Amino acid sequence: MSAIFNFQSLLTVVLLLICTCAYIRNIAPRLLDKNKQGLLGIFWKCARIGERKSPYVAVCCVVMAIRILFLT
Repeated sequence: MSAIFNFQSLLTVVLLLICTCAYIRNIAPRLLDKNKQGLLGIFWKCARIGERKSPYVAVCCVVMAIRILFLT
């Protein structure tokens, strides 16, 4: 089943995208800052969400990891 049709997989993909974009922006900020609009602006927005909501994103990552490791 694809990640689009499985809600838990979709949340996992979105959460990993947010974490990856925030990490890339931390390492190489110019890479994402030059693409603030258009299709590649999605990655910039994900990086901003990861930076500003980092405690909530971290809690979601821990909950997701526990759920995948122990409940699935």
